[in-house]
Amino acid sequence: MVRERKGHEVMDRLKILVVDDESRMRKLVRDFLVKSDYEVLEAGDGEEALDVFFAHKDIALVALDVMMPKMDGWQVCREIRAYSQVPIIMLTARGDEKDELQGFRLGVDEYITKPFSPKILVARIEAILRRSGQKGVSGGEVLDCGGIQLDKAAHQVMIDGEPVELSYKEFELLAYFMENKGIALSREKILNNVWNYDYFGDARTIDTHVKKLRSKMGKKGELIRTIWGMGYKLEA
Repeated sequence: MVRERKGHEVMDRLKILVVDDESRMRKLVRDFLVKSDYEVLEAGDGEEALDVFFAHKDIALVALDVMMPKMDGWQVCREIRAYSQVPIIMLTARGDEKDELQGFRLGVDEYITKPFSPKILVARIEAILRRSGQKGVSGGEVLDCGGIQLDKAAHQVMIDGEPVELSYKEFELLAYFMENKGIALSREKILNNVWNYDYFGDARTIDTHVKKLRSKMGKKGELIRTIWGMGYKLEA
């Protein structure tokens, strides 16, 4: 993380890795991110993306194109997810529902279809970093339910005293369940609150994330009950 001194104040600049084989697209995104005080790293193909990612241990988020030479975005995502839960935004020219579901199964946090507004991308990045505790988080709210402890500021989950590694979206999903424990939540309501924007894809996106979340929670996963024909509920 780069630290810049402005007067007596030290400013932290988070690193964003932008991966796209189109140099014009990278420059467009980079210019908007730099204006928003981020440090931007770039890669023009999948292999270069992995080299850059593993050379910098403090990358806060990856904006990753799907269609690239040498190695596509899906494979890059798989490689990163084997070692890190860093937030990943997929950028794609295809709006195929199957692609979106594949991305979410791989642990993608956001999915943006080209062409998109760079301002919207920056807003999404800021929302992810803010909610994941890397930017603009104040306080240290800790949620506790049935042996599950979730620290929103530290972005950490403990189950019966043992740490559990969750992706960004799995963490957000569990936090939303814990904030609404005992309340039946529809898939539509979950999408609107956890994904934080109007989503018109298949509700199976929710089911995929819940299945993975339950698996990582072990026996505590049984606390997330399926409400047939509606959605889910976390029972205290």
